[in-house]
Amino acid sequence: MPLFRRVLRRLQEEALLAILLVLFIPLFLLAPVSADGLAALVDWKTIGALAGLMVLSRGLEASGFLAFTGRRMLAEIRNERTLAIVLVLFSAALSALITNDVALFIVVPITLSLGLVAYLPVGRLVIFEALAVNAGSAVSPIGNPQNLFLWQVSGASFTEFLLTMIPLSLCLMLLLMIAVPLGFSKKEIVLKQIDTGPEINRKLLIISLLLYPVFLILTDQGFAMYAAVGLILLFLFISREVLLGVDWLLLLVFIMMFVDLGLLATLPSVAAQANYIDVLPGGIFSAGVILSQVMSNVPAAIFLEAFTDDWQLLAWGASVGGFGLGIGSLANLIAMRLARGQARWTEFHIWSVPLLITGSAIAFGLIFRVL
Repeated sequence: MPLFRRVLRRLQEEALLAILLVLFIPLFLLAPVSADGLAALVDWKTIGALAGLMVLSRGLEASGFLAFTGRRMLAEIRNERTLAIVLVLFSAALSALITNDVALFIVVPITLSLGLVAYLPVGRLVIFEALAVNAGSAVSPIGNPQNLFLWQVSGASFTEFLLTMIPLSLCLMLLLMIAVPLGFSKKEIVLKQIDTGPEINRKLLIISLLLYPVFLILTDQGFAMYAAVGLILLFLFISREVLLGVDWLLLLVFIMMFVDLGLLATLPSVAAQANYIDVLPGGIFSAGVILSQVMSNVPAAIFLEAFTDDWQLLAWGASVGGFGLGIGSLANLIAMRLARGQARWTEFHIWSVPLLITGSAIAFGLIFRVL
């Protein structure tokens, strides 16, 4: 019986992977893509970047530094609402500077460490952090993959792109900050009766911290996969426990997402729907919001860019589309996966769907004033 329960729980945890594997069969049969062309559908730079960041973030966590940071943070913050505000603002600011996925690989492990120290709604904190990186990263040309893509193809300057996205990002952040008091009370944080925690593994901490900028630079230069392989080989000698603690199935989830969504985009019936973009109220903006709920905002932006010259509206639509359904943004999937079962998709959608509806309405009104 215990074995059956463990298997059932594992199947529930891997429900998304199971769905992606099942969908692959009809999509492959219908799409005009050969077996040899499947690998080309995967953005291996993204996979390499994810693999490296997972190893490094696990290295930081295993060093004990994040648990130590959490204890120091709780020494200064007295209630759950204040903690939520700090983590939301930190997540948003970090995502604008070092991209939303990298921000999550730093913030979520810290949050999990806080849960070891005190009685906290860890799952809800992670949900708000996921929403925060979507809102915060919208402002920057380098904040998320779709912005980086649209910035490159648009020919706009860094400043021009930034100024275009500021109104939307501020509005999304304002909505999120309004939601914080609804999700978190001023309940005093109660510390658990535990010891001071393990000592910091300084060697592992220093190696992980030093390798972060090196890995990011190599990734930026297009060597993400090579850098990830190098990291894995290095940690095989330094600390195999770090590699054993990495959620490798997350990489398979993302590979299958790229494959399934890539196959979907090649279907003639899907491509034919682009003819109806101009009929939608809001045009390419609405198309970006809606399509993000089907294939995530990064592939949606890439797909729709071929059908419009209005990169501003498309960037706004893809950014707002990160809310709503979990698949709307890869950052959502990363955050929920890193939460290790402490955050539930049902609760995620309780917060994300209203933000999608409200954010879309506000953005729609701003379009006529700003863009």
